Amino acid sequence: MAEVESGGAAAEARSEAALNELIDLCEDQFTKLAKLQNDIVLSEQDSCGNPPDHAVNRLMATEAELKQWLTVEPKLLASNSEVLLKAGKEEMLKLCSELEMVVCCQEAKRDKLRETKELEQKWLEEKQQALIASKNHLERMKTEKGEASKFNVLLDTKAKIQKMKTYQESLMECLGDVLEKHFPLPQNASSTNKKTKSNAQEFDEDMISFNEILELLMNKALSTPHDPYITIENTFWPPYIELMLRYGIAVRHQENNFKIRLETFF
Repeated sequence: MAEVESGGAAAEARSEAALNELIDLCEDQFTKLAKLQNDIVLSEQDSCGNPPDHAVNRLMATEAELKQWLTVEPKLLASNSEVLLKAGKEEMLKLCSELEMVVCCQEAKRDKLRETKELEQKWLEEKQQALIASKNHLERMKTEKGEASKFNVLLDTKAKIQKMKTYQESLMECLGDVLEKHFPLPQNASSTNKKTKSNAQEFDEDMISFNEILELLMNKALSTPHDPYITIENTFWPPYIELMLRYGIAVRHQENNFKIRLETFF
């Protein structure tokens, strides 16, 4: 580009002979063009009398002229090298300017595409990081959910067991109050002598309460469900055993009357 501009500056310093020659050639061409236009106008005035013949003649003349122009090789308007050099340099300068504009546009477009590419890559990286974080969070939630479900089952079981124990204790207390009120243990009714009194006290201390008998039956049924029977001992107060048998709390063994078990409540 710099060489072309320097050449153009040098061409401006040359003689004006080439420029005058080019102007003369242009004037000759304009003169020929004006003459041809006058001839066309005169030919149209002469042929106004017969329009169809004029159209045919003009068509034939146009075809002949077309054939002639096809056979003619194009010629340069000027043969002076200075004129041709100046015209060529001007065209080159114009073409270089247009190419520079195209290059600037392409560079701007390239920069814009590069920025867009960087933004898209950044967006893609963010989305990939978000996807990885989501997968990790999902896996962690699954693990925590599994552990929480096991822990919740354990807590629920413990809570149910504690609830059942509390209910059993309250039930046993209520049952003990009823038995103490309606079926008390035998007491020392007479105090005739010290021997009778001491024997009654020993009897009271050795007797097992209704709650204890019921607890023995329940523990036996839970610990050895295949053999839930317990043997009636001397420490069991007979009215308590009879009460359990009559009200369906316990049943006797079919072969041994001294064994009882807790009735199956279902």
